[in-house]
Formats: sequence, structure tokens, C-alpha cells
Amino acid sequence: MKKIIVFLLLVHQTVYSQFTAHLFDDSQQSNTYFLEDCDACGCSASGGSMGFNSLIGEKFVGVRYMFQSYKSKDGVFNNSPWIDENFNTVQLWARVPVTQKAEVMVLAPYHILNRVKTTENQSLSGVGDITIMGFYNVLQTKNDSATIQQKLLIGAGIKAPTGSFDNKNNGSINPSFQLGTGSWDYSLATEHIIRFKKYGLNTNLSYIFKTENKKNYQFGNQFNYGTSLFFNTNFNDIAFVPQLGVAGETYQANKEFSEEVPRTAGDIFFGKIGVEVGYKRFSAGVNAMLPINQNLTGGRVEANYRLAFNINYVL
Repeated sequence: MKKIIVFLLLVHQTVYSQFTAHLFDDSQQSNTYFLEDCDACGCSASGGSMGFNSLIGEKFVGVRYMFQSYKSKDGVFNNSPWIDENFNTVQLWARVPVTQKAEVMVLAPYHILNRVKTTENQSLSGVGDITIMGFYNVLQTKNDSATIQQKLLIGAGIKAPTGSFDNKNNGSINPSFQLGTGSWDYSLATEHIIRFKKYGLNTNLSYIFKTENKKNYQFGNQFNYGTSLFFNTNFNDIAFVPQLGVAGETYQANKEFSEEVPRTAGDIFFGKIGVEVGYKRFSAGVNAMLPINQNLTGGRVEANYRLAFNINYVL
């Protein structure tokens, strides 16, 4: 029980510290300068801060569509025009049990990226980087009649450089306009679900270790976090699970030829809302994320919103 309490306190402190820092630290908004780019979109669009699971069916195969809307400066000058950047990702995702306590998750994305410039439009499309993760259930309430039920999983994963990387884009304001990082990357993750009657709290944390690619470019390590309150209800044979929470992403500085690229660290903090609907062995969900605070490219890249839709078959 002491270990459980310590874990919950750590999760609470992580989310709370990020939330209060964004709301009350005025110095961040006026004195902090971030880069020409951070890995906030494009090749990093694996959905880490959106979560890795379904609250209706935790074992599933399905399809998830993610849309990210950004605007960025088309140049480094104050009077440079703003342009629109849209990142579309169709992701095959599956979470399959291997043993009673172990499960494997696969994320296979296909990206369609476009940038509307004043003189031309740029677009990229193709397979992104495929991620495979393994999770192990280290804690689960065994008594179904318990007032409070909880589940804790820890996991690790690997991302293969199946998406193409073109270092020509590194000179732009947003060099994350890529299909992949070009590198083998590794991740650690944890997921905690606690339920009280029809209410619950779902928390996800993950950290991605990024390595240097063959073109001597290395995106900064990335920390994702998210927590959502949810409510289970049923109407006849249809299950509804509305959700409300926060999420965020923090990026360390990028490197080129082992030297830090100036102004390439960044962070973004979201509010999110969504709902899942289930009928028999099928479920569908929609989630929206709006930025509460962001520090991307010294104000030269701004996230507008993110949307995600998914359809799953529950195993």
C-alpha cells in the first residue's frame, strides 16, 4: 500500500507542477527563448500524450486518425508571414495480450503533411516510424467487489526508422516536417487506472530516448504526460465514457554532429476532452486537445488544436 501511495503522489506532483508552472510562471512567457524547432509534430505524431489505451476495451485492434493544426512563421524576421501547417496521421494500433499479465502494443502510422506557403504548397506523405511496446501488469485489484479498483502497468518500447528523414527540412522553422526521425528510439512508459464506482482516473507517463540518425541529426528526448477523469455509464447495450483532463509534452534540445542546435527545446500543455462509445465488441472514440500554454520556436510556431478519432474491435 505504501508503494501505491508513493506512486500516486509522484504522478500527482508531476502533473500538478507542470500545470502550476504554466499558469503562474510569468517569466517563462517573457524571458524564455526556444528554438527554431522542436519535435512537437510531424514525425513525432505517435499520440503519446493522447494515451495508449481504450477505457472500454483495453485489449483491441483498431484504426486511429489524428489531425494536428499549426501555424508558423515563413522566415526568421518579425514581419515574416504566417503559414498554415497540417499534420494528418492514420495509425493502425493494436494492444494484444501475450500472457495473463503481459501485453504488446503496436503503432504503425501513415503521415500526410502539408504546408501552405505564400508562394507554394509543400506536402509529404508516406509510412512513419513504427513503434512496438511491451507492458507488464505489476498491480491489479483482485477483488471485483472492492470499493476502489486499480491497475498499474509499466512498459518499454522501441521505434524503428521506417519513415523517411530528409535533412533539407532542418533549415526551416519547423524541421519536424518529416515522416520519421531517421533514428532508432527507445521508450519507457507507465499507465495507472483507478476506479471508484462509475468514476475513474487514467494517468499515462512516457519518456522517449532518441538517438542520432545516419545524417548526424538527433531530436531531443521527449517526455509525455496525461491524466483524465472519466465516467462510465450505459444506455441499454451502449456504453458511454466521457473524459476530461490535461496532457503535455516536453522536448530537450536537438543535436547536429553531437552539438546542441540553439533554441530547440520546447514544451506544450493541453486541456483535453473526449468520449468513447461501445457496443458489443466494437468501440469508437473522439478526443480534442487545445493548448493552454506553449513555448515552441520562440513564438514562431503555434499549435492551434489536435483531434483524434478511433474505431476499435475489442478482443
